[in-house]
Amino acid sequence: MKVTIAELPQKLPGPASEKWPGGERFALALAHGSMSVELYAPTGGDPQTPHSQDELYFIQSGTGSLVIKGDRYPFEAGACFFVVASMEHRFEDFSADFSTWVVFWGPEGGEPAA
Repeated sequence: MKVTIAELPQKLPGPASEKWPGGERFALALAHGSMSVELYAPTGGDPQTPHSQDELYFIQSGTGSLVIKGDRYPFEAGACFFVVASMEHRFEDFSADFSTWVVFWGPEGGEPAA
């Protein structure tokens, strides 16, 4: 399986919904078993809510802050973040060119800490 960053923005915005009235701001890139990889590129604000799986964010472009359970982490392209399942988090103060790869995996509720 292979996907490139150039392919995914063409899929945005996705279908409109109550949560995403202007269309979804994520595009599925790859999926296998419990793992999925998406490109996430919100505009204006970040309406996401906690996810049921553990996740990794690999910042592709832009700058801003990721707020995880009230703690603020500045980012720029090349940064990587881990967010455990069900943890409150959101992107704030991000630039217009912000996009990030998101990798979800594992069981609902996340994996136990080692």
